[in-house]
Amino acid sequence: MTLLYDANGLIPAIVQHAHSGEVLMLGYMNADALAQTQASGNVTFFSRSRQQLWVKGETSGNFLRFVEVRRDCDSDALLVLALPIGPTCHTGTPSCFAWQIDGQATDQRVPPLSMLGRLSDLVVARKQQMPEGSYTTKLFTGGVDRIGKKIGEEAAEMIIAAKNNSDAELTWETADFLYHTLVLLTNQGVSLDMIMAELARRHSTTD
Repeated sequence: MTLLYDANGLIPAIVQHAHSGEVLMLGYMNADALAQTQASGNVTFFSRSRQQLWVKGETSGNFLRFVEVRRDCDSDALLVLALPIGPTCHTGTPSCFAWQIDGQATDQRVPPLSMLGRLSDLVVARKQQMPEGSYTTKLFTGGVDRIGKKIGEEAAEMIIAAKNNSDAELTWETADFLYHTLVLLTNQGVSLDMIMAELARRHSTTD
């Protein structure tokens, strides 16, 4: 199918975080911008004000690493999956959609579950950088034994919290459990995307 560009040769492109699903920004592409995005690996738009191509991050360093592009059912809009390097918005926020309709800033990310993907990315970064003094670094240094011990402790504390009928306690302990699980997965080279793919596979075979 042929993409349906508007009278100015442009098509709206929504950029979504490839891991967390968070909506990052809306831009416009022409055929050249789309081709350059796919060829270079950096999301590229067409600037309507400057009437020229611009690579997101070319001045700030906050690039959007291209992962995949999809079209909508009418072929008149694009969904670009990307991995952001730094904040996406020029205001310094991770997403350009950080304001409520009345203009008030909000820290609430969309969707809320995107936090899991963001945390996973942070844990992966800790594994790569191993910053001194970081608790996550200490876990990686301790290997499977240390990480596994913490997961066992957190799992037991989750059960206790549930038996205590304490929502606050259960919320706290579950957050600890998820964090340590992400550390274990990263330590073993298993990505969160792999877990999501397995869940999707199981869902597709469920009656």
